[in-house]
Amino acid sequence: MDFVFDEFLLSCQKLRESNIAFVVVTLTDKQNSVPQDIGSKLLVTANGIAFGTVGGGALEKNSIQIAQELLQNTKETTYYKQLHLNKDLQMTCGGSVSLLFEKIDIQSSWEIVIFGAGHVAQALIRTLLTLDCKIKCIDTRQEWLDKLPDSAKLDTIFVDEYTDYIENLEKNSFIIIMTSGHKYDLPILEKVLQKEYFPYVGVIGAKNKRVKLDLDLKKVGIIKEYYCPIGESFGTNNPNEIALSIVAQLLKVRDKNKGNRCKN
Repeated sequence: MDFVFDEFLLSCQKLRESNIAFVVVTLTDKQNSVPQDIGSKLLVTANGIAFGTVGGGALEKNSIQIAQELLQNTKETTYYKQLHLNKDLQMTCGGSVSLLFEKIDIQSSWEIVIFGAGHVAQALIRTLLTLDCKIKCIDTRQEWLDKLPDSAKLDTIFVDEYTDYIENLEKNSFIIIMTSGHKYDLPILEKVLQKEYFPYVGVIGAKNKRVKLDLDLKKVGIIKEYYCPIGESFGTNNPNEIALSIVAQLLKVRDKNKGNRCKN
């Protein structure tokens, strides 16, 4: 039974990571002859069964129908149903069941875009993958992208030029620039700061790099706020500690900006 529940949790996680809405159907009670045990679970998406069973046959068909109707309902998130298998569903079983339907809706995804897949990005992405977010990592070096872990939360994007992808960025993305050098960081920063809908733009580097970036931006008429150095003021220069400090800063900005999302 523990193995089945682990499979259920894994299926839920995969659906959430894929940003797919679904309904959890749980058999909460039964009387007399019923083809499944109390606690049995079924996961239903708009396309049908994703996992499990609450009994098969007409009971399952009816459960799928109710679950898919709940997915289309914009107001209700839970539903409770009692069914007599013989009277309501014309099944030969003479028992009755109680079913709980719980909708798990698609949530607004927290999207983080990282330019560069170097050592700090490798540590940062592995930390971010433990959180509820979607990550895009963009690099001109396929060999560095190949070092990143496989995850439904992570898209790795190879480009010939970093700036090639900027027009594809989603509004409200958090932008982190950590390429292999200033000559790559600056063009990305220039183009990103020309947009008005990114709540976080940060560039890795020390205070002297910030001075150089500000001077170069001023030459092209850009005077805007961004984070550099990035991360909170704790830890050492170990990539894993830098990653933790950056994540802490991202969370602070994310929580501060909740309810102030771009609606354009």
